[in-house]
Amino acid sequence: MAQAPTRPTPVRCAIYTRKSTSENLDMDFNTLDAQREAAELYIRSQASQGWVVLPARYDDGGFTGGNMDRPGLQRLIDDIEAGKVDCVVVYKVDRLSRSLLDFAKLIEVFDQKGIGFVSTTQQFNSSTSLGRLVLNILL
Repeated sequence: MAQAPTRPTPVRCAIYTRKSTSENLDMDFNTLDAQREAAELYIRSQASQGWVVLPARYDDGGFTGGNMDRPGLQRLIDDIEAGKVDCVVVYKVDRLSRSLLDFAKLIEVFDQKGIGFVSTTQQFNSSTSLGRLVLNILL
């Protein structure tokens, strides 16, 4: 008897977006929406690997990337700690943090929880061996 194909384990992907100023955030389609759309397209391209977009929004409009005092980022960290996230997807690495120290702290949290990290425009994925190498060089 033929065995039914197995489905990949779902990879729950959280999309984090940030813009440092609140300029133009009141527009119908703004940079946070554009960042999210690019991340959603990337996640959909990985659907055969089980990747799915989490509906929760982790957006920080009008917040600097120079520190971690951002409500969207804190919600994301809380959801990671609660085991609700398997992968964090950003448009660019600097959307997550502009501070190397804070970036290293976040990556440490991701590593401890087994969370992947992907930058869609920089072809960076910490779940691959090449992505881990690049991350180790950066840090």
